[in-house]
Amino acid sequence: MNVSPVLALAGLAAIGLLVTRLPPVRWHHVTSVDLVLAAGAPLVLLGLVLGPGIDLVTRSVLGALAPVTALAIGWIGAALGARFEWRYLRRIGRDTWLLAALSAAAAFVAVALGAWLLGRVVPALSSAWTPRLAAVLTLGAVAAASGPGAVILVARAVGLRMRVTRAFSVAAALETACGALAFTVPLALHRPHQLAGRLELGWLAWLVLAAGSGALIGMVFLSLTQRRPEQTDVGFPLLATLLFGAGLGDAAELSPFLVCALATALIVNVSPRRHAVRRVLADWERPIYAIFLVIAGALLTLPTVWILVAVPLLAAARAAAKWAVVRYGVALRLAGASPDVGLGTLAQGGAVIALGLNFFTTYGGESTGASGGGALLTTIVLGVVAAQLAAPPLMALALRTTAASPAAPASLTPTAEPAEQR
Repeated sequence: MNVSPVLALAGLAAIGLLVTRLPPVRWHHVTSVDLVLAAGAPLVLLGLVLGPGIDLVTRSVLGALAPVTALAIGWIGAALGARFEWRYLRRIGRDTWLLAALSAAAAFVAVALGAWLLGRVVPALSSAWTPRLAAVLTLGAVAAASGPGAVILVARAVGLRMRVTRAFSVAAALETACGALAFTVPLALHRPHQLAGRLELGWLAWLVLAAGSGALIGMVFLSLTQRRPEQTDVGFPLLATLLFGAGLGDAAELSPFLVCALATALIVNVSPRRHAVRRVLADWERPIYAIFLVIAGALLTLPTVWILVAVPLLAAARAAAKWAVVRYGVALRLAGASPDVGLGTLAQGGAVIALGLNFFTTYGGESTGASGGGALLTTIVLGVVAAQLAAPPLMALALRTTAASPAAPASLTPTAEPAEQR
């Protein structure tokens, strides 16, 4: 069935606007399944039906909507970057930074190693996750990431106090930043000969180029708003800036997620309109996420049922690694908290799916398998679902002694109501 990209875009926009009309989550007797549904699982299923199901939204249509996909990925990255304002970062203790880095590193190593071993044991997985090295590193990177909004959603469901919820949100934001940084390695592997002869130089050159692009995008926004009065709306300048950044990141084979995240990190540290920028990002969060999740659902594929076996195994490896490293870190007095507090940031959300979609836009057209990169995206989406299902009971376990722990660190930013999971 041939569908005009304009009609497809109109349909996606209608879905995004309808999502803003949905009622908020009621926080009484909320189950893990309720959290998965509130996080946008129906939208992913809708995309799965419209795409592989009835072939209404085809790969060619989604290819024509590539700028919309890049903008959605960039917007999610921008929402994460807006959390990293220096005056909040300097209030985070050294122990929190160290534990977040250790947790992210442990999850990366455990999942990357597990994915590599599964690929060796099951050839069907090795054929589905292609290119193999980049796919394995991507699975490790998304395992390192968490989701501040997802963690807040789970924390509210289990009845956490606001201070403890903010502490978990801080750790989740730091882990997600670590995951995004680790994701630069598989992206830099894409045609490394264009950047440098060796991987190390190629990665450094790629990272410098991405950081420079983010700084350029941030300066564009500052130049558009510095002479405007305080009451002027920043919505259009921000949209234009992020569209430019996402397009630049996609065209230059960088990362719309990383470029826009770095741009907003610069904006919230320099611009006097930082609060208005965060407000615009929050206001447009739900429709952007709706469009993004439908697009992700339309790209899912299942070339082998072994993916359904691999997902829970990798999810268990991630949870075990995060629990173990933080437990022994606490034992070494790196932080005063519950030994099981590493399970508190298990939940994942839109940021992880955005990284997977970013991998698809980079490698999907060159994959040697029939899945065309969709198999890895499917693995990541199912992994997010598994993490969200397991997060509430494991967070409750982590809180057995956290309530009696010392004061939690301050949040990175005043947290808005999370419409979807970051």
